[in-house]
Amino acid sequence: MKRIVDLIVSFFGLLLMSPVLIIFVILIFIEDRHYPFYIAKRVGKGGVHFKMIKLRSMVVNADANKVDSTSSNDPRITKLGNFIRRFKIDEIPNLINILTFKMSFVGPRPNVEREVNLYTNEELKILRMRPGITDISSIVFADEGDILENSKDPDLDYNQLIRPWKSRLAIFYTENVSLFLDLQLMILTLFNFINRDKTLSIISKIIENFGADKQLTDIVLRKDPLVPTTPPGSSHIVLNRGI
Repeated sequence: MKRIVDLIVSFFGLLLMSPVLIIFVILIFIEDRHYPFYIAKRVGKGGVHFKMIKLRSMVVNADANKVDSTSSNDPRITKLGNFIRRFKIDEIPNLINILTFKMSFVGPRPNVEREVNLYTNEELKILRMRPGITDISSIVFADEGDILENSKDPDLDYNQLIRPWKSRLAIFYTENVSLFLDLQLMILTLFNFINRDKTLSIISKIIENFGADKQLTDIVLRKDPLVPTTPPGSSHIVLNRGI
């Protein structure tokens, strides 16, 4: 049933969003006269690599410096890219990946190989499902760029502050996945643009009803500052990206 919903939503989503997609394809090309799409190499279900299609929001060859985490004031982001990323317009082509069975609409966000290589055995549970455009952690950490703003080492800060909770939430989703939960998350992904505090409150209540512990339900509310935390399945905080 999840697969059927994916196909229906992605097909009609592409039809509905095609005018927006075409407009931004043209605008991106006009901005710097380069290819408007970004083909991102990601790790999918079962550790299988695939190419995720996105609208390009950064300068050409932005990944040459091998920095994978992006702050909101990253100099690699183009002027138009800031707008595209803020409203998640760069994710529209992901619908093509759903139609080709590489992704699902709801599922853990796919990661780059360098980050997946750091996964603990516990975090490898994330790879038992098709990656998605949105999920619990994607909504809760939709402000990831703002969290990393002015960071001197975005990848390290990501691994210390964000990864531990995104991984916990991704694992939690894989253990409680259902069609009803997926439909709720689709709606909440959109509602998050309208009322973020209310969205986070609803998600906190949802995962509490599924049996999440208080630490996880509290972090979803995002009321307290994030502090360095151990990734699930690890006994130490990441001190550098090679550990």
